[in-house]
Amino acid sequence: MSDLPDILPRYIEIRQDLERAILSGEWPPGHRIDSEHDLMRHYGCSRMTVNKALSALAASGMIIRRRRSGSFVASPTSEETVLEIHDIEAEARRDGRSYRFEMLSRTEVFADEIQAGVIGVEESTPLLVLTCLHYADGRPLVLEERLINLAVVAAARDADFSVTPPGSWLLAQIPWTDAEHQIHAINATPSLADTLHMKRTAACLKVVRRTWQAGSPVTHVVLTYPGDRHHLVARFNPAEGR
Repeated sequence: MSDLPDILPRYIEIRQDLERAILSGEWPPGHRIDSEHDLMRHYGCSRMTVNKALSALAASGMIIRRRRSGSFVASPTSEETVLEIHDIEAEARRDGRSYRFEMLSRTEVFADEIQAGVIGVEESTPLLVLTCLHYADGRPLVLEERLINLAVVAAARDADFSVTPPGSWLLAQIPWTDAEHQIHAINATPSLADTLHMKRTAACLKVVRRTWQAGSPVTHVVLTYPGDRHHLVARFNPAEGR
């Protein structure tokens, strides 16, 4: 694919610049971000471009925009990240179970509107779209549906995911700086139930994960587990204020 875009849109450059200041701690929670007019002067761009960058940050929950007051770095919420990023194969083998995985589909695309919104990139950004099924002791353990941002992880284009699962490969190759987990309880659709070898409408655990590297989106993945084959454990220390 030779016609991939080489230059990021201006608003994404601005958004990533502001994200770096937030993620590095330079701008702590409550920090007031420069006004749109100040940002326009600083970056030499239109108000529409600045507004688009700020809107993207607000949509991701990193900032809060208030009419007539301005934009502020958002404070952490009570929805703490309760999961580390684990290697699925390592988890299965740690529990004494055999492991294998099957790549169901692999496609390289330019992000459409929905994909761009999900992973947090500009439309037409090159993405690798992967679907694979992980097994433990011969039973489906988790369905993985993943987007990888090829503008950040170009090496994924040539990675042999028939040998190494994409999650394991990313953990070994790409140092992520920030991650977000969302956890949902859902009922299996007929298609999902067939894939995971479970009863239709039975309970599933759905983990939606996004990772970034210095403010740039790396991957978005949806991991769907049969509810009776997976559990979450989080350990907290009140002395650490968590």
